[in-house]
Amino acid sequence: MLLTTVAGSLPKPSWLATPQMLWAPWRQTGAALAEAQADATMLAVRLQRMAGIDIPSDGEQARQHFVHGFLAGVDGIDFENKVTMGIRNNRYDAQVPQVIGALRRKGPVHSMEARAARAATKGKVKFTLPGPMTIVDTIADRHYGDRVKMAMAFADLLNEEARELEAIGIDTVQFDEPAFNVFTDEVLDWGIPALLRAAKGLECTTAVHVCYGYGIKANIDWKKSLGSEWRQYERIFPELAKSAIGQVSLECANSKVPIEFLGLLKGKDVLVGCIDVASESAETPEEVAATIRRAMKYVPPERLFPCTNCGMAPMSRELAYAKLAALSAGAALVRKSP
Repeated sequence: MLLTTVAGSLPKPSWLATPQMLWAPWRQTGAALAEAQADATMLAVRLQRMAGIDIPSDGEQARQHFVHGFLAGVDGIDFENKVTMGIRNNRYDAQVPQVIGALRRKGPVHSMEARAARAATKGKVKFTLPGPMTIVDTIADRHYGDRVKMAMAFADLLNEEARELEAIGIDTVQFDEPAFNVFTDEVLDWGIPALLRAAKGLECTTAVHVCYGYGIKANIDWKKSLGSEWRQYERIFPELAKSAIGQVSLECANSKVPIEFLGLLKGKDVLVGCIDVASESAETPEEVAATIRRAMKYVPPERLFPCTNCGMAPMSRELAYAKLAALSAGAALVRKSP
C-alpha cells in the first residue's frame, strides 16, 4: 500500500552531462557515452532505492530530452536541419527536428538503458516513453500533412518499443502526455486512441503521465494564467477511466487542481504527485503525508501511489534526491497512522 514511484526524469551526474539544464550537452562521445549512460542509469535506480522509492524509473539518463531521446532512434526524421516551432500551443519555442519521410525504428531504441535499469534492482522498475500526442506536438511535420496520421504512425513505433521493454523485464511502461493538458478537445478525439494504440497488447502495467510541465519559467508562467482552478483533468479523466490504461500519473502538490477530480479515475491506480518540481526546497515528510491524506479521500489507499509531479531533470541532484527521500518518508508516515 502507498508504494512510492517517480514521474520520470532525474538529474544527470556532472560527468555525464551539463548539470541543471534541459537539452544538456553530453560530456562523452561514442562508446564512452554509451557506457556512461548505462552507468548513470544503474546509479539512478540505486539512488532512488536508497531514497526509499519502491518503484524506481530509469531516470531518463540516456536521453537529452524525453521526446527527442526516442526520436533519435527513428528513421524518417531529420535532426540536421532543425526548425524553430512553438510547442504546447505556442507556450514556448523550441528547436525541433523534422519528419521528412515514412517513420520506422532503426532498431531497439532504449534497450541498453532498460537492461541497465533492470539489472540495478531485484524489485519493480518502470520505464518512460513519450506519448504519441506529445511527440506530434514536439516535432515539425514535412511528410504526413496530418497530425492524426502521424500520431498513429508514432503509436505503432512506440508499441514495438514498449513490447521489447516488457520482454526485457520492465514492470511498468509509462507514456508521458503533457500535451493532454493543452489540447483537451483533441485528446478525446484522437489523443487517447493513439495512446491505446501505443499500449496495445502489453501485459505489463501501463501508465500515462499527464502533468503541467517541468519546473521551468515558461510552464510556471502558463500556470499563472490558468486561474484559481486548473480544470483540464476534469475533461480527460473520465475517458482515461474508461480506457485500458492501468495507471494515471498526475500533478497535485502545490497545484490548483481540485482534489475531487481524483474521484473521476475510479478503477485506476492513481500516481499522485506529492512533490513540487518547481520549488527550490525539499518538502517535509509531513507535507507529503498531508497531500497523500487529501488524495485518500477520493482514491482507495491500495490504488494510490505517491509520486512526483513531473520529471526533475533540470533540478540539482542534491535537491532531487532530498525530495525523493521526503516522498518516501511521507508515505511511511501515512502507512503508520491509524
